[in-house]
Amino acid sequence: MSIVNEPKYKNGLLAAIRDQLEHRALWMYLLCDEAAKKGLAPEDYAPAAIRRCGLYQGGNLRQKAGGGDSLKGLKKTLFSKPAQLVFEMKILRCDDDHLDIDFHYCPLVKAWQKQGCSDEEIQRMCDHAMCGDRGIAASFGCELDLPATIARGDDYCQIRFVRRKK
Repeated sequence: MSIVNEPKYKNGLLAAIRDQLEHRALWMYLLCDEAAKKGLAPEDYAPAAIRRCGLYQGGNLRQKAGGGDSLKGLKKTLFSKPAQLVFEMKILRCDDDHLDIDFHYCPLVKAWQKQGCSDEEIQRMCDHAMCGDRGIAASFGCELDLPATIARGDDYCQIRFVRRKK
């Protein structure tokens, strides 16, 4: 396996939260694996289902942020200090139309690694999982760019929420 994904911060509370996120990723992997065994291609349903989840979550986040579509509200509601610690995030830019974050650790990738997934499987699972974030972005009237991801073997994930001017 060539994907390097080790947390820098390892206290007990962070480990417990990461375990919960790993469990979510395990469910996703096992559902896709069982469906594939029954002849269903995960790419035929997982991205759409996970995007629906992101759209639902994004609607709730917008409401919590006061109903607007500013990405400052998304940062405040989804990318709080605890979340920043769990994913070892660095927020690079945040304004109404841009939210640029680097994630230096991913518990989802760690769960897939623990299951013995190949690098290619991890890349596919990550792409499916990111459909949730794409749905959140759409809820805020934005798009999600992923110039780099841990799942593709990059050192960290570059998560970029961007509102494109028309």
